[in-house]
Amino acid sequence: MTGSRSFGPWPLLSRDALADLGLFRIRRDAAVSPRSGRAHDFYVLDGPDWVNVVALTGEGRMLFVRQFRHGTQTETLELPGGSTEARDPSPLESARRELLEETGYVSECWRAIGVVDPNPAIQSNACHTFLARDVRKVAEPAPDGAEDLAVELLSPEEVSRRVGSGEIRHALTVAALHFYERSRAG
Repeated sequence: MTGSRSFGPWPLLSRDALADLGLFRIRRDAAVSPRSGRAHDFYVLDGPDWVNVVALTGEGRMLFVRQFRHGTQTETLELPGGSTEARDPSPLESARRELLEETGYVSECWRAIGVVDPNPAIQSNACHTFLARDVRKVAEPAPDGAEDLAVELLSPEEVSRRVGSGEIRHALTVAALHFYERSRAG
């Protein structure tokens, strides 16, 4: 089916806050289906937007962080990134902060290259991807207390191989790498 039909917001009957878990808040929306006229409950995670950084050295190597993730109980290899914070005036400033905290690197050459909705079925936030060129190390990483990570520098060929093998499988990292490839093409 083509895009001839519009899918606007459903009439909202109620919105109830269920829990505040710090990083996320859970709410229940009761809304009416325009098609059936029936009411349905939807559970939504509200939280801050996220940022990812595709950080390239002058030699063309890409920065990754390796860390343990409690949600999947696995070690991941992913791009530097994290949550936006109230103290950050923009997602770009969040990206600058996260790059420095997680890797000890900085850049003077930044560009926004894409935005995705991590899971629009149940989440209200977005993930912003930035390209940082000619990154240079100015400090040791200073991850927050809930992080334990190591920085790895990979060639573009190695990144492609590791995505293909499934070693790099963090969905937001894979989406960011897609944005990077598209930015290189045009």
